Amino acid sequence: MRFPGRLQEYQVIGRHLPTENNPTPALYRMRIFAPNTVVAKSRFWYFLRGLKKVKKATGEIVSVNAIAEKHPLKVKNFGVWIRYDSRSGTHNMYKEYRELSRTDAVEALYSDMAARHRARFRSIHILRVVELEKTEDIKRPYIKQLTTKGLTFPLPHRVPKTSTKKIFSAKRPSTFA
Repeated sequence: MRFPGRLQEYQVIGRHLPTENNPTPALYRMRIFAPNTVVAKSRFWYFLRGLKKVKKATGEIVSVNAIAEKHPLKVKNFGVWIRYDSRSGTHNMYKEYRELSRTDAVEALYSDMAARHRARFRSIHILRVVELEKTEDIKRPYIKQLTTKGLTFPLPHRVPKTSTKKIFSAKRPSTFA
């Protein structure tokens, strides 16, 4: 299954249907990344079937909530633990991303796994997504290099803004300072 468009993070809570032997069954909560609520519920049943003896026919979903990012304009570092199926077997992996939100980090993960490992959406299982607050927690050097103090980037080929009155110019503008 391809994920069409943007992913959203959902909290899905479900349980086994109440019976005479067990009138108050335990609740199971999962945070799932999916494009919509229908896919989120489907993924919930897929994972719950593997973890516990509960399937859609013998269970019910109590609630589905979309989780919003608390600080969507702050750049954060994320660590993602995954398990994915390749052509040769099942592999566990830890990756780090520098993004604005958890969903952006997971989207970057899916595109990165598709590019580097040819892994499809259906073969990737996200185990954990954690925001790395401290720079000591960052393990990968390609993320660690972005946390150095006073980091600047060169800005070559700056195009100066021209006045809005004059549309055409007699000479070609110089874009190199």
